[in-house]
Amino acid sequence: MDKSIHVVIMAGGSGTRFWPYSRNAKPKQFLDIMGTGRSLLQSTYDRFLDYTTHDKIWVVSNEIYSEVIAEQLPELTSDQILLEPMKRNTAPCVAYAAYKIKQKDPDAVLVVTPSDAAIFDQSKYISTIEAAASSAASNDQLLTIGIKPHRPETGYGYIQFVEGDDDIKKVKTFTEKPSEELAKKFIESGDFVWNAGIFVWSVNSIISAFEKYQHELAVQFDKGANKFYTSEEGALIEGIYEMTKGISIDYAIMEKADNVHVVLGDFGWSDLGSWDALHELMDKDEHGNVSGQKSILYDCKDNFFKTSKGKLVVASDLEGYLVADFEDVLLICKKDDSTKFKNFVSEVRSEKGEKFV
Repeated sequence: MDKSIHVVIMAGGSGTRFWPYSRNAKPKQFLDIMGTGRSLLQSTYDRFLDYTTHDKIWVVSNEIYSEVIAEQLPELTSDQILLEPMKRNTAPCVAYAAYKIKQKDPDAVLVVTPSDAAIFDQSKYISTIEAAASSAASNDQLLTIGIKPHRPETGYGYIQFVEGDDDIKKVKTFTEKPSEELAKKFIESGDFVWNAGIFVWSVNSIISAFEKYQHELAVQFDKGANKFYTSEEGALIEGIYEMTKGISIDYAIMEKADNVHVVLGDFGWSDLGSWDALHELMDKDEHGNVSGQKSILYDCKDNFFKTSKGKLVVASDLEGYLVADFEDVLLICKKDDSTKFKNFVSEVRSEKGEKFV
Protein backbone atom coordinates (compact mmCIF):
# COMPACT_ATOMS: atom_id res chain seq x y z
CA MET A 1 0.00 0.00 0.00
CA ASP A 2 1.37 3.36 -1.06
CA LYS A 3 0.72 6.00 1.58
CA SER A 4 0.87 8.72 -1.10
CA ILE A 5 -2.15 7.41 -2.98
CA HIS A 6 -5.31 9.47 -2.53
CA VAL A 7 -8.61 8.51 -4.16
CA VAL A 8 -10.99 11.28 -5.23
CA ILE A 9 -14.54 10.10 -5.94
CA MET A 10 -16.63 12.49 -8.05
CA ALA A 11 -20.23 12.13 -6.91
CA GLY A 12 -22.04 15.26 -8.00
CA GLY A 13 -23.97 14.06 -11.06
CA SER A 14 -27.74 14.16 -11.34
CA GLY A 15 -28.19 10.79 -13.11
CA THR A 16 -30.75 12.18 -15.56
CA ARG A 17 -30.52 9.20 -17.91
CA PHE A 18 -31.80 6.95 -15.10
CA TRP A 19 -34.90 9.03 -14.45
CA PRO A 20 -37.40 8.35 -12.90
CA TYR A 21 -35.42 5.91 -10.70
CA SER A 22 -32.68 8.51 -10.26
CA ARG A 23 -34.01 11.85 -8.95
CA ASN A 24 -32.45 15.17 -8.01
CA ALA A 25 -32.96 14.41 -4.34
CA LYS A 26 -31.22 11.04 -4.64
CA PRO A 27 -29.43 10.45 -7.96
CA LYS A 28 -28.12 7.13 -9.14
CA GLN A 29 -24.77 7.19 -7.31
CA PHE A 30 -26.67 6.93 -4.03
CA LEU A 31 -28.87 4.03 -5.21
CA ASP A 32 -28.28 0.29 -5.08
CA ILE A 33 -28.55 -0.01 -8.86
CA MET A 34 -26.90 -3.44 -9.01
CA GLY A 35 -28.83 -5.03 -6.13
CA THR A 36 -25.70 -5.69 -4.05
CA GLY A 37 -26.87 -4.04 -0.84
CA ARG A 38 -24.48 -1.12 -1.40
CA SER A 39 -25.02 2.04 -3.42
CA LEU A 40 -22.76 2.81 -6.37
CA LEU A 41 -20.94 5.39 -4.23
CA GLN A 42 -20.41 2.86 -1.44
CA SER A 43 -19.24 0.25 -3.93
CA THR A 44 -16.70 2.70 -5.38
CA TYR A 45 -15.45 3.47 -1.87
CA ASP A 46 -15.21 -0.25 -1.03
CA ARG A 47 -13.22 -0.88 -4.20
CA PHE A 48 -10.23 1.08 -2.88
CA LEU A 49 -10.06 -0.05 0.75
CA ASP A 50 -7.43 -2.67 -0.04
CA TYR A 51 -5.45 -0.13 -2.04
CA THR A 52 -5.27 2.88 0.25
CA THR A 53 -6.47 3.83 3.74
CA HIS A 54 -9.93 5.24 4.39
CA ASP A 55 -8.46 8.58 5.52
CA LYS A 56 -7.10 9.07 1.99
CA ILE A 57 -10.43 8.65 0.22
CA TRP A 58 -12.25 11.87 -0.65
CA VAL A 59 -15.70 12.56 -2.10
CA VAL A 60 -16.55 15.69 -4.11
CA SER A 61 -20.24 16.39 -4.54
CA ASN A 62 -22.92 19.05 -4.40
CA GLU A 63 -23.68 20.43 -0.96
CA ILE A 64 -27.31 19.27 -1.22
CA TYR A 65 -26.02 15.68 -0.91
CA SER A 66 -23.98 16.23 2.25
CA GLU A 67 -26.37 14.29 4.47
CA VAL A 68 -26.72 11.25 2.23
CA ILE A 69 -22.93 11.05 1.76
CA ALA A 70 -22.34 11.24 5.51
CA GLU A 71 -25.01 8.60 6.03
CA GLN A 72 -23.65 6.21 3.39
CA LEU A 73 -19.96 6.75 4.23
CA PRO A 74 -19.80 7.43 7.99
CA GLU A 75 -16.08 6.54 7.92
CA LEU A 76 -15.27 9.86 6.23
CA THR A 77 -14.63 13.02 8.20
CA SER A 78 -16.29 16.27 7.15
CA ASP A 79 -12.91 17.40 5.75
CA GLN A 80 -12.96 14.44 3.36
CA ILE A 81 -16.34 15.43 1.91
CA LEU A 82 -15.74 18.35 -0.46
CA LEU A 83 -19.02 20.18 -1.01
CA GLU A 84 -19.62 22.24 -4.14
CA PRO A 85 -22.12 25.12 -3.87
CA MET A 86 -23.25 24.76 -7.50
CA LYS A 87 -22.69 22.52 -10.51
CA ARG A 88 -19.63 23.47 -12.54
CA ASN A 89 -18.73 20.16 -14.25
CA THR A 90 -15.54 18.23 -13.45
CA ALA A 91 -12.63 20.67 -13.88
CA PRO A 92 -13.39 22.80 -10.78
CA CYS A 93 -14.17 19.60 -8.90
CA VAL A 94 -10.72 18.17 -9.72
CA ALA A 95 -9.00 21.48 -8.92
CA TYR A 96 -10.74 21.71 -5.54
CA ALA A 97 -9.58 18.22 -4.56
CA ALA A 98 -6.04 18.71 -5.87
CA TYR A 99 -5.39 22.01 -4.10
CA LYS A 100 -6.91 20.79 -0.84
CA ILE A 101 -5.06 17.48 -0.78
CA LYS A 102 -1.77 19.19 -1.62
CA GLN A 103 -2.05 21.19 1.61
CA LYS A 104 -1.98 17.91 3.53
CA ASP A 105 0.25 15.78 1.28
CA PRO A 106 2.45 17.72 -1.20
CA ASP A 107 3.69 14.47 -2.78
CA ALA A 108 0.29 12.85 -3.28
CA VAL A 109 -0.69 10.81 -6.30
CA LEU A 110 -4.39 11.19 -7.07
CA VAL A 111 -6.74 8.59 -8.50
CA VAL A 112 -9.82 10.49 -9.69
CA THR A 113 -12.85 8.32 -10.43
CA PRO A 114 -16.56 8.66 -11.07
CA SER A 115 -18.82 7.29 -8.34
CA ASP A 116 -21.25 5.48 -10.60
CA ALA A 117 -19.33 2.91 -12.67
CA ALA A 118 -19.49 -0.86 -12.35
CA ILE A 119 -16.27 -2.90 -12.21
CA PHE A 120 -16.44 -6.68 -12.55
CA ASP A 121 -12.79 -7.71 -12.23
CA GLN A 122 -11.45 -6.04 -9.10
CA SER A 123 -7.93 -7.49 -9.27
CA LYS A 124 -7.39 -6.38 -12.89
CA TYR A 125 -8.83 -2.99 -12.07
CA ILE A 126 -6.46 -2.39 -9.16
CA SER A 127 -3.52 -3.68 -11.23
CA THR A 128 -4.35 -1.13 -13.92
CA ILE A 129 -4.64 1.67 -11.33
CA GLU A 130 -1.33 0.60 -9.76
CA ALA A 131 0.43 0.74 -13.12
CA ALA A 132 -0.90 4.23 -13.72
CA ALA A 133 -0.06 5.42 -10.19
CA SER A 134 3.47 4.07 -10.41
CA SER A 135 4.05 5.94 -13.66
CA ALA A 136 2.45 9.13 -12.32
CA ALA A 137 4.63 9.04 -9.20
CA SER A 138 7.85 9.07 -11.21
CA ASN A 139 6.87 11.04 -14.33
CA ASP A 140 5.21 14.33 -15.15
CA GLN A 141 2.24 12.64 -16.80
CA LEU A 142 -1.52 13.06 -16.87
CA LEU A 143 -2.87 9.54 -17.18
CA THR A 144 -6.33 8.33 -18.08
CA ILE A 145 -7.71 4.80 -18.19
CA GLY A 146 -8.86 3.51 -21.57
CA ILE A 147 -11.20 0.52 -21.90
CA LYS A 148 -10.88 -1.92 -24.76
CA PRO A 149 -14.11 -1.45 -26.76
CA HIS A 150 -16.24 -4.44 -27.65
CA ARG A 151 -19.01 -2.67 -29.57
CA PRO A 152 -19.39 0.58 -31.56
CA GLU A 153 -20.85 2.49 -28.60
CA THR A 154 -21.96 6.01 -29.52
CA GLY A 155 -22.56 7.18 -25.96
CA TYR A 156 -18.91 7.09 -24.86
CA GLY A 157 -15.92 9.26 -25.60
CA TYR A 158 -12.97 7.64 -27.41
CA ILE A 159 -9.23 8.02 -26.96
CA GLN A 160 -6.81 7.40 -29.81
CA PHE A 161 -3.31 6.38 -28.75
CA VAL A 162 0.07 6.12 -30.41
CA GLU A 163 1.05 2.50 -30.95
CA GLY A 164 3.92 1.18 -28.87
CA ASP A 165 5.11 -1.82 -26.89
CA ASP A 166 4.09 -0.52 -23.45
CA ASP A 167 0.66 -0.64 -21.85
CA ILE A 168 1.04 3.07 -21.10
CA LYS A 169 0.69 4.90 -24.40
CA LYS A 170 0.86 8.49 -25.56
CA VAL A 171 -2.56 9.94 -26.33
CA LYS A 172 -3.07 11.20 -29.87
CA THR A 173 -6.69 12.44 -29.95
CA PHE A 174 -9.93 12.58 -27.97
CA THR A 175 -13.32 12.20 -29.67
CA GLU A 176 -16.65 12.74 -27.93
CA LYS A 177 -19.60 10.44 -28.70
CA PRO A 178 -19.05 9.61 -32.39
CA SER A 179 -21.66 8.41 -34.86
CA GLU A 180 -22.11 4.66 -35.11
CA GLU A 181 -20.32 4.61 -38.46
CA LEU A 182 -17.32 6.44 -37.02
CA ALA A 183 -17.33 4.28 -33.88
CA LYS A 184 -17.11 1.18 -36.07
CA LYS A 185 -14.08 2.65 -37.84
CA PHE A 186 -12.48 3.41 -34.47
CA ILE A 187 -12.84 -0.21 -33.38
CA GLU A 188 -11.55 -1.55 -36.70
CA SER A 189 -8.45 0.64 -36.47
CA GLY A 190 -7.38 -0.96 -33.20
CA ASP A 191 -5.87 2.20 -31.73
CA PHE A 192 -8.96 3.60 -30.00
CA VAL A 193 -10.29 2.86 -26.53
CA TRP A 194 -13.28 4.05 -24.53
CA ASN A 195 -12.69 6.98 -22.20
CA ALA A 196 -13.63 5.72 -18.72
CA GLY A 197 -13.29 9.11 -17.08
CA ILE A 198 -10.79 7.69 -14.58
CA PHE A 199 -7.64 9.77 -14.14
CA VAL A 200 -4.33 9.29 -12.34
CA TRP A 201 -1.68 11.98 -11.77
CA SER A 202 0.55 13.48 -9.16
CA VAL A 203 -0.94 16.45 -7.38
CA ASN A 204 1.94 18.57 -8.67
CA SER A 205 1.41 17.54 -12.30
CA ILE A 206 -2.30 18.37 -12.31
CA ILE A 207 -1.80 21.67 -10.51
CA SER A 208 0.91 22.59 -13.04
CA ALA A 209 -1.58 21.79 -15.79
CA PHE A 210 -4.21 24.04 -14.21
CA GLU A 211 -1.66 26.83 -13.92
CA LYS A 212 -0.84 26.47 -17.62
CA TYR A 213 -4.26 25.83 -19.17
CA GLN A 214 -6.77 27.23 -16.63
CA HIS A 215 -4.71 30.02 -15.13
CA GLU A 216 -7.55 32.10 -13.65
CA LEU A 217 -8.98 29.12 -11.81
CA ALA A 218 -5.54 28.12 -10.56
CA VAL A 219 -4.87 31.61 -9.23
CA GLN A 220 -8.12 31.59 -7.24
CA PHE A 221 -7.38 28.24 -5.61
CA ASP A 222 -3.76 29.14 -4.95
CA LYS A 223 -4.67 32.45 -3.29
CA GLY A 224 -7.09 30.71 -0.93
CA ALA A 225 -5.00 27.62 -0.18
CA ASN A 226 -4.44 28.64 3.47
CA LYS A 227 -8.21 28.53 4.07
CA PHE A 228 -8.53 24.78 3.49
CA TYR A 229 -9.33 22.80 6.64
CA THR A 230 -10.64 25.97 8.31
CA SER A 231 -14.06 27.51 8.87
CA GLU A 232 -13.38 29.78 5.87
CA GLU A 233 -13.17 26.96 3.32
CA GLY A 234 -16.87 27.02 2.43
CA ALA A 235 -16.89 30.75 1.69
CA LEU A 236 -13.70 30.38 -0.37
CA ILE A 237 -15.21 27.65 -2.54
CA GLU A 238 -18.48 29.51 -2.98
CA GLY A 239 -16.60 32.59 -4.20
CA ILE A 240 -14.48 30.57 -6.63
CA TYR A 241 -17.45 28.69 -8.03
CA GLU A 242 -19.48 31.87 -8.55
CA MET A 243 -16.70 33.19 -10.80
CA THR A 244 -16.05 29.90 -12.59
CA LYS A 245 -17.72 28.61 -15.74
CA GLY A 246 -18.66 24.97 -15.96
CA ILE A 247 -16.10 22.97 -17.93
CA SER A 248 -15.09 19.33 -17.97
CA ILE A 249 -11.58 18.20 -17.07
CA ASP A 250 -11.32 16.74 -20.57
CA TYR A 251 -11.90 20.07 -22.30
CA ALA A 252 -10.10 22.14 -19.67
CA ILE A 253 -6.90 20.09 -19.44
CA MET A 254 -6.70 16.72 -21.14
CA GLU A 255 -7.35 17.87 -24.71
CA LYS A 256 -4.84 20.71 -24.36
CA ALA A 257 -1.92 19.13 -22.50
CA ASP A 258 1.01 17.48 -24.28
CA ASN A 259 1.87 15.02 -21.47
CA VAL A 260 -1.32 12.95 -21.59
CA HIS A 261 -1.02 9.16 -21.62
CA VAL A 262 -3.54 6.34 -21.53
CA VAL A 263 -3.27 3.09 -19.60
CA LEU A 264 -5.07 0.28 -21.38
CA GLY A 265 -7.50 -1.61 -19.19
CA ASP A 266 -9.78 -4.60 -19.61
CA PHE A 267 -11.48 -5.27 -16.28
CA GLY A 268 -15.18 -5.55 -16.99
CA TRP A 269 -16.22 -1.90 -16.92
CA SER A 270 -19.57 -0.20 -17.47
CA ASP A 271 -20.35 3.44 -16.81
CA LEU A 272 -23.97 2.47 -16.03
CA GLY A 273 -24.93 5.57 -17.93
CA SER A 274 -28.37 4.51 -19.08
CA TRP A 275 -31.19 2.04 -18.66
CA ASP A 276 -29.92 0.27 -21.77
CA ALA A 277 -26.46 -0.14 -20.22
CA LEU A 278 -28.00 -1.57 -17.04
CA HIS A 279 -30.19 -3.91 -19.08
CA GLU A 280 -27.06 -5.31 -20.70
CA LEU A 281 -25.67 -6.29 -17.28
CA MET A 282 -28.79 -7.67 -15.61
CA ASP A 283 -30.01 -11.28 -15.56
CA LYS A 284 -32.51 -11.85 -18.34
CA ASP A 285 -34.98 -14.48 -19.41
CA GLU A 286 -34.50 -16.50 -22.59
CA HIS A 287 -35.96 -13.64 -24.63
CA GLY A 288 -33.73 -10.93 -23.23
CA ASN A 289 -36.29 -9.45 -20.86
CA VAL A 290 -35.42 -8.09 -17.42
CA SER A 291 -38.42 -8.40 -15.12
CA GLY A 292 -39.37 -9.49 -11.63
CA GLN A 293 -40.39 -12.98 -10.66
CA LYS A 294 -44.03 -11.94 -10.85
CA SER A 295 -44.33 -11.44 -14.58
CA ILE A 296 -46.29 -12.98 -17.42
CA LEU A 297 -44.93 -11.96 -20.79
CA TYR A 298 -46.36 -12.78 -24.21
CA ASP A 299 -44.19 -12.27 -27.33
CA CYS A 300 -41.93 -9.84 -25.49
CA LYS A 301 -38.27 -9.43 -26.35
CA ASP A 302 -35.37 -7.31 -25.10
CA ASN A 303 -37.40 -5.29 -22.58
CA PHE A 304 -36.66 -3.84 -19.14
CA PHE A 305 -39.48 -3.85 -16.59
CA LYS A 306 -38.68 -1.95 -13.38
CA THR A 307 -41.55 -2.07 -10.92
CA SER A 308 -42.10 -2.07 -7.19
CA LYS A 309 -41.37 -5.31 -5.38
CA GLY A 310 -44.22 -7.78 -5.53
CA LYS A 311 -46.08 -6.10 -8.39
CA LEU A 312 -47.41 -8.40 -11.10
CA VAL A 313 -46.33 -7.45 -14.63
CA VAL A 314 -48.39 -8.64 -17.58
CA ALA A 315 -47.19 -7.47 -21.00
CA SER A 316 -47.68 -8.46 -24.61
CA ASP A 317 -45.97 -7.74 -27.95
CA LEU A 318 -43.26 -5.38 -26.70
CA GLU A 319 -39.71 -5.25 -28.00
CA GLY A 320 -36.92 -2.97 -26.78
CA TYR A 321 -39.04 -1.10 -24.25
CA LEU A 322 -38.43 0.30 -20.81
CA VAL A 323 -41.37 0.19 -18.43
CA ALA A 324 -40.36 1.97 -15.21
CA ASP A 325 -43.16 2.10 -12.66
CA PHE A 326 -42.62 4.22 -9.56
CA GLU A 327 -45.02 5.60 -6.99
CA ASP A 328 -45.48 8.96 -8.70
CA VAL A 329 -44.16 8.35 -12.22
CA LEU A 330 -44.82 5.69 -14.85
CA LEU A 331 -42.40 5.83 -17.80
CA ILE A 332 -42.90 3.79 -20.97
CA CYS A 333 -40.50 4.32 -23.86
CA LYS A 334 -37.89 2.71 -26.04
CA LYS A 335 -34.90 2.05 -23.82
CA ASP A 336 -32.08 2.44 -26.32
CA ASP A 337 -32.03 6.23 -26.77
CA SER A 338 -30.57 7.65 -23.59
CA THR A 339 -30.59 11.19 -25.03
CA LYS A 340 -34.38 11.26 -24.69
CA PHE A 341 -34.24 11.21 -20.92
CA LYS A 342 -32.80 14.71 -20.58
CA ASN A 343 -35.68 15.95 -22.72
CA PHE A 344 -38.17 14.03 -20.58
CA VAL A 345 -36.79 15.57 -17.40
CA SER A 346 -36.72 19.06 -18.90
CA GLU A 347 -40.32 18.82 -20.08
CA VAL A 348 -41.55 17.37 -16.80
CA ARG A 349 -39.76 20.09 -14.82
CA SER A 350 -41.25 22.90 -16.91
CA GLU A 351 -44.78 21.50 -17.13
CA LYS A 352 -45.22 19.55 -13.86
CA GLY A 353 -42.64 21.05 -11.49
CA GLU A 354 -39.65 19.87 -9.48
CA LYS A 355 -41.72 17.34 -7.54
CA PHE A 356 -41.37 14.74 -10.27
CA VAL A 357 -37.68 15.19 -11.08
